[in-house]
Amino acid sequence: MITVNGKEAPISPAAPHTTTLDFLRERGLTGTKEGCAEGECGACSVLVARPGVNKPTDWVAVNACLVPVAALDGQEIVTAEGLATAGAPGTPPALHPVQEQMAVRGGSQCGYCTPGFVCSMAAEYYRPDRCAHPEPDDGEGSGTDAEHGPNGFDLHALSGNLCRCTGYRPIRDAAFAVGTPTEDDPLARRREEAPPAPVATEYAQDGRTFVRRSTLAETLELLRERPDAVVVAGSTDWGVEVNIRSRRADCVVAVDRLPELRELRVTSDVVEIGAALTLTEIERRLDGEVPLLAELFPQFASRLIRNGATLGGNLGTGSPIGDSPPVLLALEASVLLADADGEREVPLADYFTGYRQSVRRPDELIRAVRIPLPLSPVAAFHKIAKRRFDDISSVAVAFALDVEGGIVRKARIGLGGVAATPIRALATEAALEGRPWTAETVEAAEPVLRAEGTPMSDHRASAAYRSAMLGQSLLKLHAQTTEAVSS
Repeated sequence: MITVNGKEAPISPAAPHTTTLDFLRERGLTGTKEGCAEGECGACSVLVARPGVNKPTDWVAVNACLVPVAALDGQEIVTAEGLATAGAPGTPPALHPVQEQMAVRGGSQCGYCTPGFVCSMAAEYYRPDRCAHPEPDDGEGSGTDAEHGPNGFDLHALSGNLCRCTGYRPIRDAAFAVGTPTEDDPLARRREEAPPAPVATEYAQDGRTFVRRSTLAETLELLRERPDAVVVAGSTDWGVEVNIRSRRADCVVAVDRLPELRELRVTSDVVEIGAALTLTEIERRLDGEVPLLAELFPQFASRLIRNGATLGGNLGTGSPIGDSPPVLLALEASVLLADADGEREVPLADYFTGYRQSVRRPDELIRAVRIPLPLSPVAAFHKIAKRRFDDISSVAVAFALDVEGGIVRKARIGLGGVAATPIRALATEAALEGRPWTAETVEAAEPVLRAEGTPMSDHRASAAYRSAMLGQSLLKLHAQTTEAVSS
């Protein structure tokens, strides 16, 4: 059972692989559109009640085209149709403030993408820590910028929504014009109550099942029995396989709501991040405490994807072009792998064994990612892609350096997109360590970094371009950090 716009609806007779998008459209809620079926356009976005960071509940926008409806068993969602409030008998519903601003400011052109924009805008509208910024009054004030409105609206909330009519200016105007929720706003009041608790689910049809167990121990026992099971959290990767490649699994196991995988712990010597925390949750809960991760998050896909994607999922797929592995390699992170008998810790540098392969066994789950402290003070993440945001990287480079007295005492460099797996740039690290952080050292190490890995040519970039970008990243790092290090 799922609550849609305040009314309970049975999931049956949907198949276990049925997306939330198809489920909603079959119920007549056709505001939710399919555009790309890959989580790139945002026409399908809906709001889900999730555990909050600053309040008991956050309204979180997600891609309905990727999330299996069975994954929302017991959960609560709101579509574009559910944002408006009912009027008096015989009168039309009253538009939601976001919908009203989109209408009066011309934010809706052909209208296909509008419901998705409205849901993403509504999630930002209800963000508890959104606050107004003062307008600049002397040319040097702290007023608006290109990506934040005077009302505190962060345009990155719409980074996963595409307008096919290129009507972005009026959409931005609408976003920057919305006010704050009123006290009688039912969705604002809903934030003060706890979200629906996760429920154990076993949904079966035609020999295929979707399963969610209540505890990690129960889940690990299930994986021991079903080593063929596909494990999903935000389903941002598996959902694409289902939609684009028509993949089906006999058994899908959901781990996104397991409490043991949703902890975040910071001590004097380690940061431990639960594998099922979404990237948005990590970003807001750490609040810049790990600067290299803070650089990564805005460049990782879009806000809609980050609202579902997890570090466990990004590492579990083993993709050589995932954005988080280079950063975690530079941070010297390790993964905690759990099975029914216990747990083991594996340095991330030893985790990947081949293209989309790792040391993780089918009966194991990534429980958490562990980052040792203290952090290296010189850090940067460089993502080379065809678009600034919401794109797959051609090359990703993460740096973490300790520079003391002008000497590089330690260097850790993680690379993505230049080999069959994410890798450490070990030769370049050796070329830097023990040497002065000077232009001469960097110029000598630059060709070493160019030669790291075994880059290939594909539709995203040539091998020569990838190698060139590696070298340029080191030169850029030195140019950006020399002043900070010397001071």
